[in-house]
Amino acid sequence: MTHHIATDRKANLVGSVWMIAAMAIFAIEDSFIKAASEMLPVGQVLVIFGLGGVFVFASLALINKEPLFNPDVVSRPMCIRVVFEITGRLFYVLALSLIPLSAATVILQATPLVVVAGAALVFGEKVGWRRWTAIFVGLTGVVVIIQPGTDSFSMLSLLAIIGMIGFAGRDLASRAAPAALSTTILGLYGFLSIVVAGGVFAVWQAKPFLMPDGEISLYVLGAVLAGVTAYSCLMKAMRTGEVSAVTPFRYSRLLFGIALGIGWFGEQLSFAMIAGSGLIVVSGLFIVWRGRQVSAAK
Repeated sequence: MTHHIATDRKANLVGSVWMIAAMAIFAIEDSFIKAASEMLPVGQVLVIFGLGGVFVFASLALINKEPLFNPDVVSRPMCIRVVFEITGRLFYVLALSLIPLSAATVILQATPLVVVAGAALVFGEKVGWRRWTAIFVGLTGVVVIIQPGTDSFSMLSLLAIIGMIGFAGRDLASRAAPAALSTTILGLYGFLSIVVAGGVFAVWQAKPFLMPDGEISLYVLGAVLAGVTAYSCLMKAMRTGEVSAVTPFRYSRLLFGIALGIGWFGEQLSFAMIAGSGLIVVSGLFIVWRGRQVSAAK
């Protein structure tokens, strides 16, 4: 029994390290995309980034002898997932290009709150009044950050909120995705949807694609490698430790995003940003803790 507990603790510790690594690398990916989008049209950044991810995941699938197309790929949950993926990626990258990295990262941290609310509303999962209160508190944190009705409010902040809702919808659709689809295939079609998002926005934006120089090429390449690596670390984290043990470490992305925003892009933190971040993180951690308590009581 003692050996079993020790093994679980070790697995949770290793899983937590994988999660922290994933969040750090996701923040680096965001930084590369923000840097590239300052010099290239956003549509072009998305297309190149998406194609890079498609190449990596398609190669992994072929190495693992997985078919690149499966009838389940066009199932209803997958189609819904692609729509949300396109929405999330497009609007989040637009947010990265137009608002501070730290602000976009903090708003993104509300995704798990929306996922829990969506799971209750869409899948009928039982969510008690305590967790509903935490969701409300966390979303209040988002309102505190964007400060509607004040001179500090920027409509551009809504881009990050739409992106966050898109990612939450994608995560919910992933729960309903056919179990036969591996994480590699989900990654492949996730990045393929980024190519579609970039193409659609490029047509709407009507800006000609530019030939990237060496520096920009390194930013885009870095974003692709960081995105694929972070995704792999995330999958490793979720499969190594208990979900309830490793999930709280998702919020470490907030710290990495703020640090890179300040260190790389010279951003400054406001009191509203700090207060809103606190509300989001505390409510998110409470939901994870409460979910674990409810599961243990069953």
